[in-house]
Amino acid sequence: MKIPLELPPGLNGDDTTFSGSGRWADGSNVRFRLGRPETIGGWERLMSAPLTGVCRGVFPWTDNAGVLNIGFGTHSKLQLWRGGAMFDITPASGFAVGSIDGAGSAGYGTGGYGVGGYGLPSVSDYFPLTWSFGAWGQQLLASPRNQTIFAWTNDTAQPAQALANAPANVTHMLVAPLSGGYQVFALGCNEEVSGVFNPLCIRHSSIRNDTQWSTSASGSTAREYVLTGGGRIVAGRMCGPCLLVWTGDALFLGTFVGALNQPWRFDRVGRNCGLIGPNAAVVVGQTACWVSPDRQFYSYGLGGQAEPIPCPIRRDFAEELAASQGDKVMASSNAEFSEVRFDYPDRRDGYENSRFLALAVSGPDAGAWHRGIMARTAFVDAGPSAYPIGAAYDGSVFLHEKGRSADGASFAWFIETADSYLDPENTLLIRGLWPDFKDQIGPVTVALKARFHPQDTEQPDLVVAMAPGDAKADLLASGRLFRLRFSGESAPTGCRLGKPTFDAVPAGQS
Repeated sequence: MKIPLELPPGLNGDDTTFSGSGRWADGSNVRFRLGRPETIGGWERLMSAPLTGVCRGVFPWTDNAGVLNIGFGTHSKLQLWRGGAMFDITPASGFAVGSIDGAGSAGYGTGGYGVGGYGLPSVSDYFPLTWSFGAWGQQLLASPRNQTIFAWTNDTAQPAQALANAPANVTHMLVAPLSGGYQVFALGCNEEVSGVFNPLCIRHSSIRNDTQWSTSASGSTAREYVLTGGGRIVAGRMCGPCLLVWTGDALFLGTFVGALNQPWRFDRVGRNCGLIGPNAAVVVGQTACWVSPDRQFYSYGLGGQAEPIPCPIRRDFAEELAASQGDKVMASSNAEFSEVRFDYPDRRDGYENSRFLALAVSGPDAGAWHRGIMARTAFVDAGPSAYPIGAAYDGSVFLHEKGRSADGASFAWFIETADSYLDPENTLLIRGLWPDFKDQIGPVTVALKARFHPQDTEQPDLVVAMAPGDAKADLLASGRLFRLRFSGESAPTGCRLGKPTFDAVPAGQS
């Protein structure tokens, strides 16, 4: 008899073997498109020389001449790529080299050995140095966390300089486009009058004037706000015409009302759904997706409320996220495949980003999750660059979804079903598998595991390597529960899986 393998899109690895029957259970570097699994695209090096330092932020934009610029913020430098060349635009003064790793918020046990008095909490935060970026026309604005805002005026011979009159200490910076111009926001910063840093203070510049921060100056539209509820601001994002601001516990919605005394209004729209790190949120259309400090995934759409995102492969992420390294979690989008992606440090691999989870947010595969093993400390979607851009720990920068190899080398992928009853009434003898591969490049290894009951020991794997064009994989195994795995590792590699079909008969028949 012929038994086709037709499973719904998405990995479902947190369930038991029996409950997950009829689903894809595990995979790496394989996404779902139009209901079918296919390998992710490859990546190619953007430039031969690596960045200096560990990159925590990538920002592409075009200048007035239409030239593509890409800014990179590392723990020690601010660098610029333009026209195939790299330029060091690190501020000559006012910038301090930061940490690569995190140790958590200020408090007992968080400081380095010998920091502060014995038994007393540290007075500083110990975070990896992250960056926030924005474009003011063709000018780049860049803010290293807990330092001031720097401006680079599109001259590769000049370094960035401190933005005049901006707060001295800024947790997160962004540029808000308005119908009448732009405003620069400092989220978590020094209060204007006292100069004291307030982690819940929000200040913005005047419209169309990024150096006007005084609220009392004639004609100024600069203003200051302090959020309620305690804690600290972590980051913000523009969402349509509105501004989303996350603290460690809550989500606030900023709405432009245009009143002279209060141009913006901030309302809390969610509690117990804060942000784990400044790069852990991404906006697609008018919906934000992010990771909270309790390692839950959330979404928020304008006019709605913060909602948990069901994730049937969350367990590994929640249990294996490296301790005190949540500030490294990097959220990004991939518009070509309607995905959001979360890169994170897995303690099984060390303290640096090494794996990712990704979710299809729209289209026929909406709600389908996949994951992969890939070390990227920073990631950003295509646009204005032609491809997504990812940075590795060693400073290498890659264009993603380009080609079918890892910069000319091999990369591994696999996808595996849960244990499935192909025929609930019979013990089967599997005699082979007819493949249904499209765009196959390189060999695909097919492995079959069989057993009679969920708690039984699996029979030895039956493994067959299928070259492009092979008509059938000859297998021979009997049982009631079967698990199938497809994998590849070559350069180039990849394929799209359609509906492979088992050649099977009830056990005892030839």
